[in-house]
Amino acid sequence: MSKTFEDLLSKVSQCSKKKLSVAVAQDDAVLEAVRAAKERGIADSILVGDADKIKEIAASINMDLTDYEVIDVKDPIEAATKAVSLVHDGEADMYMKGLIETRDFLKSVLNKEVGLRTDKVLSHVCVFEVPGYDRLLFLSDVAFIPYPTLEEKAEIIKNTVEVCHACGIPNPKVAPLAAVEVVNPKMPVTVEAEALTKMNEEGKITGCIVDGPLSFDLALDPQAAKHKGATGRKIVGDADVFLFPDIHAGNITYKCLVHTADVKNGNILTGTKAPVILTSRSDEFDVKVNSIALAAVVAEAMKNQ
Repeated sequence: MSKTFEDLLSKVSQCSKKKLSVAVAQDDAVLEAVRAAKERGIADSILVGDADKIKEIAASINMDLTDYEVIDVKDPIEAATKAVSLVHDGEADMYMKGLIETRDFLKSVLNKEVGLRTDKVLSHVCVFEVPGYDRLLFLSDVAFIPYPTLEEKAEIIKNTVEVCHACGIPNPKVAPLAAVEVVNPKMPVTVEAEALTKMNEEGKITGCIVDGPLSFDLALDPQAAKHKGATGRKIVGDADVFLFPDIHAGNITYKCLVHTADVKNGNILTGTKAPVILTSRSDEFDVKVNSIALAAVVAEAMKNQ
């Protein structure tokens, strides 16, 4: 079971080496992460974009491009189409955003001819290593689906559970979060959390334990569960997955962790034919490398399905 990102990196070393396709690769932060991924044995990369700019940036950061395939495509939209097609056609295992607008990058992911769309709902999964918490924490959805329906929440759980399984967590505990831990008809989020729990009990959501609604403290802190007399719950401060009621709750929690705690994290887009790394330019270097490592572990699991 992976409890830290070091565990994940160890897991990556047991996988066959992956190939990463980068769309519009002329970005210093992305190239630095790509280089680190190669040096750590996580993945080799195909760099698609403006070759002149890629070489210029590589020289500025003392990056040797000898062992990288560089495909010269000047136009960002065309570069993304080429980069995603490499993954679609099996020439690469993972797809990463470079210096391109997120909406244009996502259009390439959803391209009907060469993209990575499936019949699954797309959702975003963040993985955190939090000091003092004895396991990796999986958050979803914090960046993609604004107001998920009950059906979409079920699909988000399924996507996230697949990531958990890839990380060596065989039966993750999923906490559908709400402001309270009891069902209140006037609070639809709690009603849906109860419905998700029943779907799990009925075998409609498998490979995990779902217990909701749960307040944040009961999901995270065993002492809170004890003080509130909730020790009979399936989850008593030992959740692996936080399922958020909407993007606001998820995004606020994500940014609170990133900006106030000494955490490590990585994130990917799931529900796609192959893992998609959708990091922001504001993300730290380690976040990008961790995201590539996470994608590599998921890609290995998908290959073995």
